[in-house]
Amino acid sequence: MSTLIRNATVYDGSGAPPCAGLDVSIFEERIVNIGKNLLPSEHKITVDADGLGLMPGIIDSHTHYDAQVTWDPSLDPSPTHGVTTIIMGNCGFGIAPCRPSDRDLTMRNLTQVEGMDLDALRAGIDWGFENFPEYLDFIEERGVLPNLAAFIGHSPLRTYVMGKAAVERNATDAERGEMCRILENSMQAGAIGFATSTAPQHNGAGGVPMPSRLADDKELEDLIMAMSKGGKGVFMLTKGDHTTIPFLDDLAGRSGRPFVVAALLHNPTDPDATFSDLRSIANARKAGRELWGQVSCCPLTMDFTMRSAYPFESLQSWKPAMQGGGNSLKEVFSNEAFRNAVRSELAHTGGVRLFNGEWDKLAITQVVKKDNQCFEHNSIAKLAAEAGVDPLDWLLDFVISEDLETVLTAILLNSDEEAVSRIITDPNASVALSDAGAHLTFFCDAGFGLHLMGHWARRKGVMSLERAVYELTGKPADIYGIQKRGRIAPGYFADMVLFSPESVDRGIKRRCSDLPAGATRLVTDAVGVSGVWVNGRRVVNAKGEVDINARTGKVLRKFNG
Repeated sequence: MSTLIRNATVYDGSGAPPCAGLDVSIFEERIVNIGKNLLPSEHKITVDADGLGLMPGIIDSHTHYDAQVTWDPSLDPSPTHGVTTIIMGNCGFGIAPCRPSDRDLTMRNLTQVEGMDLDALRAGIDWGFENFPEYLDFIEERGVLPNLAAFIGHSPLRTYVMGKAAVERNATDAERGEMCRILENSMQAGAIGFATSTAPQHNGAGGVPMPSRLADDKELEDLIMAMSKGGKGVFMLTKGDHTTIPFLDDLAGRSGRPFVVAALLHNPTDPDATFSDLRSIANARKAGRELWGQVSCCPLTMDFTMRSAYPFESLQSWKPAMQGGGNSLKEVFSNEAFRNAVRSELAHTGGVRLFNGEWDKLAITQVVKKDNQCFEHNSIAKLAAEAGVDPLDWLLDFVISEDLETVLTAILLNSDEEAVSRIITDPNASVALSDAGAHLTFFCDAGFGLHLMGHWARRKGVMSLERAVYELTGKPADIYGIQKRGRIAPGYFADMVLFSPESVDRGIKRRCSDLPAGATRLVTDAVGVSGVWVNGRRVVNAKGEVDINARTGKVLRKFNG
């Protein structure tokens, strides 16, 4: 199939200023020519861009579509937001490798750590695989709409080798050796790299730490070196406080591989922490190590109920609340010792956590009882002050009175726009962290790229639009070694987005009930996107409608060294 896109303003993904009035000629999957006044007669399909912007497809390097891809090959809603290549398996979470006996535990872990609905996972996941190479084969055989690459995750790998002991102890020499063997095989099968987490907010079923958090430095070192044996692979880490940049710098030097360090979000209670990490990363880069700080351009805002209070779950004192439900959870919330422990921990600043006691940034969004509607859209700080009580006491007493069904909204991190503007323009940072596919009931940042373009480039002027396009396309392609993508140039795959530079943005969030088992999720719509192409085929039209039958994406398995 041949397509001609005429009269486009081309943002080529290199960061260069756009060039207006260009035609882009596509034959089958690739761009073959770029110029002016190319002949329409030589193409089966002609699209008049009418001066709109044309950019490479967005590469979303931090997603969690590992489960959703088994029931939804379109990976909705990412393609409507201009995403044409997705990298999943971040933070070391995933569903492969997985023994049949561990499937329920794996799903319950995802329910906790990634805010996924357990009924949706049980109804939706097709377990047509066990090991990681079979998982990639399974996706490839089923077909996928966008291009897709996957990390092999530390937590499923550790569980596969160690079983229940994965969350109880260090690995033995033999277990580390088996993990390394599986990791090497997975890299040969096409994993983009190895991902893990040492972050304290990453807890599995019942509040037990995710398996990767039980690994010692020796295990981490062995696995990174196993990943790097073939001269390829990216190491991705969601970092806890005890994992230092100098430690990572040393491992990066010995492995010779790129390291991506997440999740660097601005915390107003520890305002220099992210900048300190970026300075350390800059020093490592000056010494020849390829380290990147993975940052977000979005405020971290979550909608949730206290039945699953993810923003609080990095608090050690919150553990009792993660081990029960229903009436037992109400009993925990009513317990004065529990409340005092939470208050005490919140009083101490520092550390990696989501909620930091900023009660003015936690608000009632939707109540259950009609008589309580007067509380909606008010902060807990305001409501507690009016009642003359402690904010934690007011919150817990109120949600107990509503059977824990009150919907709350928390503005957690990245709310200081001046600080975020410095973070996203730091030359050592990579803009990502959409978490698309996870936390579906809490937020939807699948449109992070359109937010970068619309909010930070167009409205705020923090960066040029061509710089924003580069941050979303050419830059991640280079970091992850993704071949012939991230640019509009002859010979490159025709992954492209047609958009309006004057209106591009993401829309407001809305809730829908289209997950397996009727589970709900938050989604956002794209604004100013007029078309999306994956490997030469248009998969999203000018109305934002997705060609759900398209399986034009490729499972990416070969990457630049």
